Parts: sequence; structure tokens; C-alpha cells
Amino acid sequence: MNWKRTMTLLIVVALSLPAFAQVRGALGKLKQQAQDVISGDVALSQDEVGAGLKEALDLGVGEAVSFLSAENGYLGSSYKIMVPEEAQNVISRLKNVPGFGDVEQKLEEKMNRAAELAVAKAKPIFVDAIKQLSFQDAMSLLMGDKDAATRYLERTTTQSLTDAFLPIIQQSLDEVGAREYWRTAVTAYNRIPLVQKTNPELDQHVTGKALTGLFGLVEVKELEIRDNPALRTSELLRKVFSKQD
Repeated sequence: MNWKRTMTLLIVVALSLPAFAQVRGALGKLKQQAQDVISGDVALSQDEVGAGLKEALDLGVGEAVSFLSAENGYLGSSYKIMVPEEAQNVISRLKNVPGFGDVEQKLEEKMNRAAELAVAKAKPIFVDAIKQLSFQDAMSLLMGDKDAATRYLERTTTQSLTDAFLPIIQQSLDEVGAREYWRTAVTAYNRIPLVQKTNPELDQHVTGKALTGLFGLVEVKELEIRDNPALRTSELLRKVFSKQD
């Protein structure tokens, strides 16, 4: 028998043995991993996807809270909380009452100061909500719309956040004297002859607007992380969000 043919036959037989079959399988796996790296299609584990989304949300919430809780975070930004519509009639009539000519300006300042105080105190509520994100949720959010993570957070936490946020807002309104100031203004308004008595509350209005502003800024931060790779500040964020690029 030709020696080259003999060697070829021996190699074929050897490679068909179980041990060499395992080697072939390992080499094939390594080849596939190399191809995945080259193509950028590196598999993500459940833990990585979940941790990456949580890190992104935590980063967005942290930056949003830091911005809005600073002085003029609400008052001096596009998230400024305006006087409720139902209070405009009160304000317009009070402008002609001595001592209340600048009632709208003072009230808006106090409401926004209250929101700035409340946002700083409410951050742990958002952090706890982020921790509850499941792998299934995380994967669908990663590959979903560019605001998917924010909308998920908004959809699943708004009611519980409102319940927890409201007493903080009430306390914060009292810290800056907003509710007392408003009660005084309404009392003065109700003394005006022939006006319809009113007493719109500030608590729910400020709470709702404060949360709307916070979610709005979280959304901005999410979009930045999705659209700008330079803002993915950790290896995990880079790896996870490259999946949706």
C-alpha cells in the first residue's frame, strides 16, 4: 500500500474517534466565537443584558436627579412647573389685590423649589424599581424603541412613585411655604365680591409635573446612551448597547 494513502487513512480513522471528535467540536466552537467577534455579533448572557440595562437606567436616573435637584433644576429649565390651569383665574383676579401683584411668580418659584427638594429625596424609589427589571424585560427593551426603557420605567412605577412622592412634595411645599402662601392667596381671592369660591390644591399638580419632568430627562439620557457610543462609560454598556446599534 502506498505510504501516503496509508497515512491519510490513519488520520481519517483517528479523527473519527470520540476524543478527536471532541477536539473537532472545540475547534469549531472557537472558530464560531472568532467569527462572532469579527462580525460584532458577540453573544450576551442574561446577566449582562440585565445588568447593562439597569446600569443605563441607573445612570440616566442619577444624572436626571442630579440636574433637577440642583438649584433652578426645575425653575431654570425647560422642565419648569407652571401654575395649574385651574388657578389662573385666582391669580388674574389677585393681581389687583394689594400684596398679591406678583403672586404667580412667587407661587411658581415655591412650587419648583419644592420639586427640586423632592426629587433628591425620591431617588431610592427609582433605584428599587430598576432592580426589579427581569431578563425578559431587559432584552425586549434593549432591542425595542429608543425610549423603551424609560417608557417601561414610567409604565411600571408611576403609581407607586406618585404614592411615595406625594408626601415628599407636601413636606417640601411646606418647607418653602408654598401651601401656606397659596392658602393665604385663595383666602384673599374668596373675599372678592361675586367670585366663585375655589381652592385648587397644589400637591397633586406639583407631584405630577415633577415626575413628568424627571421621566422626560431620563428619556433624554437613554437616547444619548443609545445614539452616542462615546457616552457608554463602561465596558458593559459598550458591549450591551452595541447589540442594538
